[in-house]
Amino acid sequence: MSAISFPHDDILVPVKLGDRSYQILIPNDSSQQSVGAFARSRNPSGLAFVVADRGATAHLEPLKNSLLQAGYRVECTILAPGEGQKSLSQAAALYEKLLDLKADRKTLLVALGGGVTGDLTGFVAATYLRGLPFLMIPTTLLSMVDSSVGGKTGVNLSRGKNLVGCFHQPIGVWIDMKTLATLPDREYRSGLAEVIKYGMIMDAPFFATLETNVPGLLARDPGLLRMVVARCCELKADVVSKDEREETGLRAILNYGHTFAHAFEAVAGYGAWLHGEAVAAGMQAAARLALARGLIANDIVERQSRLLSAFGLPVDRDQKWHVDTMIDIMRSDKKAAAGQLRFILPVSLGVVRLFADVTVDEVTAAMAKKGS
Repeated sequence: MSAISFPHDDILVPVKLGDRSYQILIPNDSSQQSVGAFARSRNPSGLAFVVADRGATAHLEPLKNSLLQAGYRVECTILAPGEGQKSLSQAAALYEKLLDLKADRKTLLVALGGGVTGDLTGFVAATYLRGLPFLMIPTTLLSMVDSSVGGKTGVNLSRGKNLVGCFHQPIGVWIDMKTLATLPDREYRSGLAEVIKYGMIMDAPFFATLETNVPGLLARDPGLLRMVVARCCELKADVVSKDEREETGLRAILNYGHTFAHAFEAVAGYGAWLHGEAVAAGMQAAARLALARGLIANDIVERQSRLLSAFGLPVDRDQKWHVDTMIDIMRSDKKAAAGQLRFILPVSLGVVRLFADVTVDEVTAAMAKKGS
């Protein structure tokens, strides 16, 4: 779990994308760096428009002050909570606010909050005036290790998640670990599902580290958690730098468990399950599917189940959900091709591959309630 250290023990993770490269900064408590200075060094505009979700409002005033001290004029808007904010109508409302502010192509958009806020703000930044700079400030564990890194932006349609969107890289990502201290327990545990995902898809030693550090992670041990977040960012940055737009198939590995998860979220009704909860059950379904195909041994399925359960995450979908409806949703998934189901499946601990020949019967069997 190495990380790149800089003075004051700030952790700096580069995302290498040529002229679109940027840095993920995880400052130490004693860091001399400020978020305002970090933004100003990357964007010299006069206006910063902050889009914050209601759960992050405790962090809004310090952010505003830091941006003001760095010379920005600061305007803010606060989103209502929930996945429902990731919509074309909410994007349109933000466009209107930018028009009122007379925003130009140098105006900095700042996303403060979780994945919904980041995805929506990034989408607006990508599309308003054909592209504005934006800064990611994730305040949830899930957004720190996943949605804030890689430039995926988007909104949902009634029939599926993230069906409208584009790639638009931020100018930087600022991760303040102190924001996790006030994160509700359910949301924190939800983020741990994405953390486990990285071990399953890319880093078996990291998975083993998580297994031996369950108490520390549940206690939100600052030092341990900081290095875990840094490692996840390193792993994702490595994938993104090699396959920014999912053109080689490498970046698709980050969607392990997500084809199932997106169907679970949609059929349950957005917000009924947190994204990480759906990913947890989705990863377990994917592991069962891999086991049935003879790709992995049962001990990997059981290890994943035990770790998910140790963090209080679900390993089964609700059996009341209609299977045919979920299959239809999966056929509309971004990874599907001409309606053919495709899944990221483990072939060993720390290694996954894309399979394009999965049958409906296999998917149905994998979703049957089996615990581990």
